Amino acid sequence: MTETTRIETGAAAISRAFARAKAQRRCALVTYLTVGWPTPADTRGLAMALEAGGADVIELGVPFSDPVADGATIQRAAHAALQAGVTPRACIETVADLRAAGLATPVLLMGYANPIVRYGLRDWVADCVAAGVDGLIVPDLPPEEALPLRAECTRRGMAVVFLVAPTTPPARLARIATATQGFLYVVSRLGTTGAEGEREGMEIGDEAREALRAQLALARAVSPAPVAVGFGLSRPEQVGALAPLADGVIVGSAVVARAVEGPAALQAYVASLRAATACN
Repeated sequence: MTETTRIETGAAAISRAFARAKAQRRCALVTYLTVGWPTPADTRGLAMALEAGGADVIELGVPFSDPVADGATIQRAAHAALQAGVTPRACIETVADLRAAGLATPVLLMGYANPIVRYGLRDWVADCVAAGVDGLIVPDLPPEEALPLRAECTRRGMAVVFLVAPTTPPARLARIATATQGFLYVVSRLGTTGAEGEREGMEIGDEAREALRAQLALARAVSPAPVAVGFGLSRPEQVGALAPLADGVIVGSAVVARAVEGPAALQAYVASLRAATACN
């Protein structure tokens, strides 16, 4: 299947992916990969492996020199990609290449505000849409500052996904939930991204787990869009524990860490996560 034969694109494609997962009585699996890691030549095969392993939505990270929301694994990947010459334009071209190669899974570009501003907001959105990007995640751009970007994306049918933290007050969570498109990204814990093992004390304790459970329940009650939870997830049993509580789970750093093992190993790992998404 090529980009021109995809039934739906943009925000509609992301919504369809979540609806399809729900119809299959499971939560959606969202996976993240840094463009250009381990090398620029590897990205196509690894992204296709994510789709083959069962990812419902794919986030492709735009390398940036100051990735404030990301932990050590993604920081190293972004640095290596930048050293290899990966630019924001190259990330867009990568999506176009993946669509030409047959990738049909919804794709979001996850990156920071500075490169978008430098590229030019309107040009960035227009070029993303032309390449087959379905949505954007900009973790350092709060909804209040994202109005021009959101307006341009809405005009072109592309989603802008917003994040909420464990410390987000309920009233603000509700406001962000009404502004997000595609899905609402619930950050499972304070701090940066990272699978277990990047730092000490990564396991969510009982008190934090109950707080996350309550936050997810509130988010699902007020959000018109599906609710997906991420940060710190790496094992199938973690996915299985959260599957009944959210509409989607997001696995990033663990995917990036396994990318160095090649497409076959990455596909098998993603398949193990997908198998844990059932929420009967």
